[in-house]
Amino acid sequence: MTGFQKLLPTLSLLALTAIWQGVAVFVNSHTLPTPYAVAWVLWQAIASGQLPYHLGVTLLRLVTSFTIAMLMGSAIGILLGRSRKLDAFFDNWLVIFLNVPALVTIILCYVWLGLVESAAILAVVINKLPNVIVTVREGTRALDQDLLDMARCYGFGKRKTLLHVIWPQLHPFVMAATRSGLALIWKIILVVELLGRSNGMGYQLHLFFQLFDVASILAYTIAFVVVMQLIELLVLKPLDKTAQRWRR
Repeated sequence: MTGFQKLLPTLSLLALTAIWQGVAVFVNSHTLPTPYAVAWVLWQAIASGQLPYHLGVTLLRLVTSFTIAMLMGSAIGILLGRSRKLDAFFDNWLVIFLNVPALVTIILCYVWLGLVESAAILAVVINKLPNVIVTVREGTRALDQDLLDMARCYGFGKRKTLLHVIWPQLHPFVMAATRSGLALIWKIILVVELLGRSNGMGYQLHLFFQLFDVASILAYTIAFVVVMQLIELLVLKPLDKTAQRWRR
């Protein structure tokens, strides 16, 4: 990759910012603040401690619900991928849960369990779980049976087979579920917080909407997007690189 190609992502962001600035100046409306105005609001929110607090609360919910959904979804996905009978029995369940709107699930969890933290986490897990199950199930179906037979012939135990034969083949599917899961879960969490919590990014965005405070809405959105990008760069990509070091 040349030096110019490395600069392209930065140039792209600068171009987007320049377009934003130009449109904001042309429109000249409080509904579209300039990048400088949003940056100033972002700095004030960070300095006051409000943004770090609400961002931390949302991230805690994200990590909790994401971990539960990935662990349960991966286990169930592998089970369905290895058993045709179970897959045939639960396939309609997956289709139903995949097509139930997230808003319906959130409302029902709050109605049945009350406006409590466990209801919020459960609503997010239910919305994410079917996606993980389907993705991992397809990966399990694609496992190379010849490699599994070879592992059996060489006397690999279950643990060794899982680590050195099954996991490397499942890894791309798990990473796909992880990346799509993060993008999906944080959107669902914002709706969960908007409808039934008294803190978090979704709650704050709801307040800003009532006040027509577009600058704060954009500032909080940018902060969350930056955090998610850091998770991708500092956590997911290194894990992906480490797990695929066996590839040529």
